[in-house]
Amino acid sequence: MSSLEQFLPAFLEDVVGDRFGRYSKYIIQDRAIPDVRDGLKPVQRRILYAMYDSGNTADKPYRKSAKTVGDVMGNYHPHGDSSIYDGMVRMAQPWKMAHMLVDGHGNWGSIDDDPPAAMRYTEARLSPIASELLRDIDKRTVLFKDNFDNTTQEPVVLPARYPNLLVNGVSGISAGFATEIPSHNLREVIDACIAMMEKEDLTVEDIMQIVKGPDFPTGGMIMGEDGIRDAYRTGKGRIYIRSKTEIEDVRGGRQQIVITEIPYQVVKARLVTAMENIRLEKKVEGITEVRDESGREGLRIVIELKKDADAHGILAYLLKKTDLQVTYNFNMVAIVNKTPVQLGIRAILNAYIAHQKEVVTNRTQYELEKAEDRAHVVEGLVKALNILDEVIATIKASKNRQDAQNNLVDKFQFTERQADAILTLQLYRLTNLEITSLEKEHKELLKKINYLRSILDSNKKLVGVIKSELLDIREKYGIDRRSVIQGEVEEIKVNLEVMVNPEDVLVTMSNEGYLKRTSMLSFTRSGGELESSGVKEGDYIKHLLEVNTIDSMLLFTDKGQYFLLPTHLIPEFKWKDNGTAIVNVIPISKEDRIVNMIPIKNFEEPNQSLVFVTKRGQVKRTDLKEYMTNRSNAIAACKVSDQDEVISVSLSDGMKDLLLVTKDGMSIRFKESEVNAMGRVSGGVRGIQLKDGDEVISAIWVEGDEGEIVVVTDIGYGKRSLLVDYMTQGRGGKGIITFEFKEGKRVRPNGSRLVRAFHCTEAYTITVATSEGTLHTFVTEQAPIEDRKSIGKLIVPLEKKETITDIWRL
Repeated sequence: MSSLEQFLPAFLEDVVGDRFGRYSKYIIQDRAIPDVRDGLKPVQRRILYAMYDSGNTADKPYRKSAKTVGDVMGNYHPHGDSSIYDGMVRMAQPWKMAHMLVDGHGNWGSIDDDPPAAMRYTEARLSPIASELLRDIDKRTVLFKDNFDNTTQEPVVLPARYPNLLVNGVSGISAGFATEIPSHNLREVIDACIAMMEKEDLTVEDIMQIVKGPDFPTGGMIMGEDGIRDAYRTGKGRIYIRSKTEIEDVRGGRQQIVITEIPYQVVKARLVTAMENIRLEKKVEGITEVRDESGREGLRIVIELKKDADAHGILAYLLKKTDLQVTYNFNMVAIVNKTPVQLGIRAILNAYIAHQKEVVTNRTQYELEKAEDRAHVVEGLVKALNILDEVIATIKASKNRQDAQNNLVDKFQFTERQADAILTLQLYRLTNLEITSLEKEHKELLKKINYLRSILDSNKKLVGVIKSELLDIREKYGIDRRSVIQGEVEEIKVNLEVMVNPEDVLVTMSNEGYLKRTSMLSFTRSGGELESSGVKEGDYIKHLLEVNTIDSMLLFTDKGQYFLLPTHLIPEFKWKDNGTAIVNVIPISKEDRIVNMIPIKNFEEPNQSLVFVTKRGQVKRTDLKEYMTNRSNAIAACKVSDQDEVISVSLSDGMKDLLLVTKDGMSIRFKESEVNAMGRVSGGVRGIQLKDGDEVISAIWVEGDEGEIVVVTDIGYGKRSLLVDYMTQGRGGKGIITFEFKEGKRVRPNGSRLVRAFHCTEAYTITVATSEGTLHTFVTEQAPIEDRKSIGKLIVPLEKKETITDIWRL
């Protein structure tokens, strides 16, 4: 038979599935998840038992950590020494454990995440409270099992004379399961245990009257009573942990923020670095220095502020943007009967009480057996001392020890156990005093036996013993609560003024999409002329706005989308600089073009709406507040059909008329109120009925009869006509003529289409860009006042075949 024929085929998924299943079972049961009874993971239990077993207890001198790690690895935990030492280190760190189980001597790390010294340098012993976890372990209280190589025995669970799972908490990750149980106050948890023993149907609400919530070793403020209630009911819940902070007044009218407690599991050094980076990057105005003043007196971080800085605003920003406030998610999973289970607080307390009943019952049974055995022996000794001469004579007449034992049993009806005790009796015990003390001991033993039997016979007495011992531990090790509980979650509101220094600035965008923000100082130093702004060759400024850095900008595209851009996020440049391409600031696609930029101070301002007009004559009005967003990517502003595009977006108060002007010289004026407010992504209603090939080129806001309407054609002809000639009509009609194009072969043309229309009540400058790349300007007064239906005059002289491509008022 060939060697290949000795192997059976197997599917990879079957093999891997089986192996991974076994591995998962191992790490869930024997590595990452604690036992509900003693609240310890196997490595922690083994460390504590190894220290206890070798006499490394709280009343003895410290011993090298490497000795303990070696004992644990050699006897109980056949894994790397680093995992054992890491477990030992955690149990010795006061910022991680509510009550340290290992009393460390030497460098055991710091809250700044400094590593501990190597195990050959540090020393340790069991802490006094750890002894309470191991108390009575030698009285047959818990089951023992063979270790990994069957050379010795280790405990399956520790007696745990206080509810360690809740007191010290635990966190761990295994396969498919994770656990996160916070630490609690020892006094509160013991009180809850006692209350549960007195009244088994205690509700979660009742327990929360006793256990207010977690109590972290690093203190801090815990917010979210509902989250605590959820966790205690189901095992899952969320709370917020906030640092303990104070705002102090210092000399010179300045203030400083002082932090004296930070959230659990936050690394102090990283927190200080994060706050220092905020100062360096000027993400918030007003911080002059961040100092860590922690020392022997305790934790203290100081944030010095500039004079007149908003201390409360800066603190709110730091709470939101750093680990000064963190979320903590309960996930209370523990091993119950070798199975991981998500538990509420009642289930955890009940499991612990059941364990204690078992422990005390086993201990009582053990002590009863010992007491009965001793009583039996003492009874024999008392009987022997009463007939001492006969006993001595019998022993003297015997051949050897075994014969003497047999003779005592036969002659005086002693049991073998009593006979053996008589033979080992020391001579000084024959004095009168010793005889009296033996009789006294016998009486006390009988009393003790009756007491122990009464405990075993009565559940009430058993519970009484557990209560009494828990109260002793509460008295001896109880500490005041360190974390403050606040029922409501306080929302953090950060004012923009904290992050941004309010300042009036100029924002410009060129035709080719170059954007910049310029300070008024730079503008003034550059000559204070709007036309002198820096642009690339052939480019020109299309939009210019004077805004404040704490305002926001709404940028609308011709495809019906919009972006919200806080002004302070627009890159700052000098007035003579070109700026940066808009694609570097917002994620706009290449096909999109910005139609308008509108600065917004307050989205909640009443009676404010945005009005959209499209090339195909659709008009849509939507309340401004619907455009408030925290998103930075493109958002739908208006529904636009495939052959259409947005040509105008403007902010309105709803009180004016809207005048639409088309390419072919038609116009319509109607009240804005005829356009009902719609949802943000709706398509709008018809504003004007267009002929084939015609399209809307301008949307103008007008009011009353004052002023003129200026129109300009593609070859530079234009005119003004009185606004009074444009009567108000109903929305959606064909409109009236606003310009007449010359027709005929021998007639000099005045243009083939209108490029733009404007409303003017006083003279202003209009800029024109041509197909040859040149810029012209003219003042509105240069356009002659004529009838609505007239042919206009040349106001922008152009070269032959040169046409106007763009026209605007800056």
